Parts: sequence; structure tokens; C-alpha cells
Amino acid sequence: MNRIHTLFQNKKERVLSIYFTAGFPTLEDTLPTMRAIEEAGADIIEIGVPYSDPIADGPTIQDSNQIALENGMSLKKLFDQIKDMRQSVNIPVVLMGYLNPIIQYGMEPFLKKCKEVGVDGLILPDLPMQQYLDEFKSIFDQYGLSNTFLISPQTSEARIREIDENSNGFIYMVSSHSITGAKSGISGEQVEYFKRVQAMNLKNPRLIGFGISDSETFTKASLYGNGAIIGSAFIKVVKDSKNLSADIKSYIQSVIQ
Repeated sequence: MNRIHTLFQNKKERVLSIYFTAGFPTLEDTLPTMRAIEEAGADIIEIGVPYSDPIADGPTIQDSNQIALENGMSLKKLFDQIKDMRQSVNIPVVLMGYLNPIIQYGMEPFLKKCKEVGVDGLILPDLPMQQYLDEFKSIFDQYGLSNTFLISPQTSEARIREIDENSNGFIYMVSSHSITGAKSGISGEQVEYFKRVQAMNLKNPRLIGFGISDSETFTKASLYGNGAIIGSAFIKVVKDSKNLSADIKSYIQSVIQ
């Protein structure tokens, strides 16, 4: 069974997914970062595949993408780095990326490689659902990979239900109609959106992302979903770190305390 499905069968609340950019802050930090994230107690590792135009991401993650690309990170390099990750990493691993480099690599070779190295799912923000259903779903199914769609406060109920029907892992609830980035607190308007989606009783678990940065925002988000995703705040910790493993563990444990 896919590790994502197993996780959500066994854990219904306070699921923590940590996003980081592959090859950042240095090219060889990818696997050590993954190990530290798991050892600290996070539940899912979300690896960002660096791209020159990450449209959904704010300045912090854009900056990490640029540095990683300058460091020499590529899809081929990433697969080389994580080819033996399942010897030391046990929790679900999701790749988050954009279509352009994946199409250049070849969608089927990319998905096959994901399966080979032990990746469990994908988040591709610029992949239209209809294109996924028409062209790629059968290949995702063939290799046992989940595909995660994003919803936002502007997503209609009909669209959310369509996404729920065509998802087989979890739904990424974008907390606000904006780019990624750590913000201060969760607004009343966001809570109303969380409650509205919660009341829909969707079949797939939901993780809330964008603006989750500490124990307070993680706990609040977890009241309305199965957990949350932290990205920009984690990237800032990594960027400023003098001791990567210790700082990652300290930060994640402060979130889930």
C-alpha cells in the first residue's frame, strides 16, 4: 500500500508535512535534510524540485529555488541523491514541482523513476485536472503514485467535490488566495473557509498550507484539517542554520510539542 494511504489510516490528526527545496542550502543537503525531518517527528517529507519560475511560491521559496539551481540541482541529480533513500527514510515522500522540467524529462520515465526510488506522490500545481485525467492518471495508477490537487478559498464547492472524487492521497488546502510565505496567525476569514470545507465531509484527508509556521498556527490549522504543511518558515530555518540536523530537529519539535 502507498505510504500516504497507510499514514492517514493510522493518523487522523496533527499530520505534519515539511517542505524543503532539493539542493538547498547546498547541493548535497537533500538526504541529510530528509533524515533530520523524519528523526524530528514529522509525518511527510515534501521535496521541492527547483524551477526557475515557481508561480505558486513566495520570495523565500523562490530564493531557495534559485540557489538550488545555481548549486547544480536537476531532476537527474535529485533522483541520484534519493535512489537509496528508503534505506534510511521510512515516512511518505512527496515531490512538489512544475510541469515544464517533468515534461522535458518525460512524464512516464519520471513517474517510473519516482516509483523506483520510493516516492509516494506528486504535487504539480500547474497540472490541470482534465489533462491529468485524460493523459496521465493511468500512468500514476500504474506506478502506484498519488496525485495531490490544491484548493483555495476561491475554489467552488462543485470544483472541490470534483477534486475530491479524483484524488487518492490528500487534498492540499491553500489557506489564502496568495503565494506561499510564513504569515502571522490565521485570520477569521480563513477559519470560515476551513469550516466550510470541513462541513463538506470530503472522502480524502486535508492538509492546510501557506502561512503555517509555528506551534500555534499548526495547532489551529489541525482543528479544521488532518494537519498542515510548513514550507517557507522551514526554509528560513535551513537557510540560517549552522548545524542543519540540530536546527531542523529543534524547529520541528517546537512545532509539534
